[in-house]
Amino acid sequence: MNFILICIAGSIFLSFISYLVIQYYQRPDYSLGVDAMREDQSLFVNSRIILTNVGKQPITHVVVYYGIKNETIQTINPGEKISLSPPEGSNLNFVRIIADNGINITTGYRTPIKMPGMMGS
Repeated sequence: MNFILICIAGSIFLSFISYLVIQYYQRPDYSLGVDAMREDQSLFVNSRIILTNVGKQPITHVVVYYGIKNETIQTINPGEKISLSPPEGSNLNFVRIIADNGINITTGYRTPIKMPGMMGS
């Protein structure tokens, strides 16, 4: 009975390790996740951009185009997240990010769902 339980636990463990290895090797070398959020309040607009390196290699020379101004980040390491705040007067309809290794992303700002009782609703 104990032998069977050990075999089952071992096979589950090996399956989990295999899954993690496969997931790691399926990731691209250079990939950048962008989450641009815009939250309209009654008196102001709160906005932020989160850049996440979801690739296996560092991403270099990242330039964020806000419309009126640019911001440059030299390196984002794998797994690293960087939170940015667009400068005042920026275009809050879309943001463009360009980096080395062919990364060129243009995305719109998303707006969170308004919940009753929450600030700004």
